[in-house]
Amino acid sequence: MLSSDDESLRRWKETLLANVDLSEVGENPDPLVTIMNLTISSPERADLVLPIPFQSGSNSAAFVLKDGSKYCLKFNVTVHNNIVSGLRYTNTVWKKGIRVDYKKVMLGTFSPQKDAYVIELEEETTPSGFLARGYYTAKTKFADDDGKCYLEMDYAFEIKKDWGR
Repeated sequence: MLSSDDESLRRWKETLLANVDLSEVGENPDPLVTIMNLTISSPERADLVLPIPFQSGSNSAAFVLKDGSKYCLKFNVTVHNNIVSGLRYTNTVWKKGIRVDYKKVMLGTFSPQKDAYVIELEEETTPSGFLARGYYTAKTKFADDDGKCYLEMDYAFEIKKDWGR
C-alpha cells in the first residue's frame, strides 16, 4: 500500500488531476462512478442506446442481437470526487443455466471530470446458427482495483435470426 507521503504516488495523482478543478474534487477518498448507459453499435443497424439499469420486465429480454452479426459495446461512464484506479468490466453469460461466455476487461484508471467517458470495447461477433439463437441471461459488474463495485446488474437478451426490436 502506498502512503500519502509517497512521492511517485503524488506525481501520478498530479498527472491524472492536471485538467481537473480541484475545488470540485475535495478530499473525498471515494470516487463516485456512474455507468449511465450502454450503446450497442453494429454496421447493420442504427445504434441501440440502453439506459442502465436496463428497463426490461421479468423474463423479457432487454435487447436483441442478430445471429452472426458484428457489434461493439460502448459505455458512458462518469467519474466524480476522486480518481478511480483499475476499473474493470466483467460479464458472464448463461444459456439454459450453462455458462457460455465469460469476459473480464481492464478498462483503466480515470480521473474525475464533468463530461462522461465513452469506453468502447473490442468488436465481437454473435454466435450464429439454429443452436445459438435463443434466450440468454447475463450478469455485468464494474469494479475497481480495491474491489469496490460500482454496478452489478442481471439482465437477459435474445439472439434471433433478425434484429427484432
